[in-house]
Amino acid sequence: MAANIHEFFGYPAGASMSEAKWFRDNEQCPFVEGGCVKHIQLDGVRRVSGVCSIRSGGPAVPVVTCPQRMYAGHYQILKDVSRIAFGAPLDLVSSDRVSDSAWTSEFVAVFGQRWGRELRLPKRRGRGAYFVDWILARLTADHELLDFTAVEVQTIDTTGNYREEFRALSEGRVFPGKSTASPNWENVNKRILPQIIYKGHVLRREPKCSKGLFFVSPTPVYERIRDRLGGNLDEIHPSSGSLTFLHYSLGTEPEAGRFPLVLSGAFTTTVDQVALAFTSPRDLPPARSYEDAIQRALAGT
Repeated sequence: MAANIHEFFGYPAGASMSEAKWFRDNEQCPFVEGGCVKHIQLDGVRRVSGVCSIRSGGPAVPVVTCPQRMYAGHYQILKDVSRIAFGAPLDLVSSDRVSDSAWTSEFVAVFGQRWGRELRLPKRRGRGAYFVDWILARLTADHELLDFTAVEVQTIDTTGNYREEFRALSEGRVFPGKSTASPNWENVNKRILPQIIYKGHVLRREPKCSKGLFFVSPTPVYERIRDRLGGNLDEIHPSSGSLTFLHYSLGTEPEAGRFPLVLSGAFTTTVDQVALAFTSPRDLPPARSYEDAIQRALAGT
């Protein structure tokens, strides 16, 4: 399915690149403090691509392809999770700075990229060496652990490529056609769902993980997951063993030159229901579909 680059180094790809020039020239990400982490192979050389999102599909819906794009608004998604999980907007503090200052009230220690080290899930017989993207731990002013929640952030990778469009944008030219890049939706089935089910089952064994696992993604990724799981998931409130989906869309009008990241919805269900729906798909082809295909092939039709 053809697509186009929607955001290039944080700015609309079709807009004047003057605003994005510093980020492009220095290969920096405008959403976090650091370099762009997306790469492209061009003329045998691995280069930073600067592609934050692409537009794909019949109605060209933008979908975020870089996890760092999800951290707009100074990691607003972590603030949203903290508010939902802990019931109040608490200060977020990097886990490696907890002992630096005195605290007078509850706060949230954050374990994750640029906020302190990531925490690896325990291995079991050599399996399950997964990192959880983020751990948000609610602490008292005296650093006593009250409870915590885990956060997975998932965008979508792509198949095909956008090399010529990247080349055009890098040279300040308008790209007139379509790229061959498209979202790799099959990863929803092969990788994304199995991992969140596994991590959800591990976390439900933690007494202080009282609000379960939060899964943050672009809205098109969430919609694909719901399509794959079917519509029979019961909605509950965040609790032990729950899985809360938070999904975000890109605004249609730029603000300060960039598209805003907007919380579009939240849905909480249980890890058990997700696991059952994943292993019991409902949208199956009719019975004897393979038999009919074989018969047609043998008949030469």
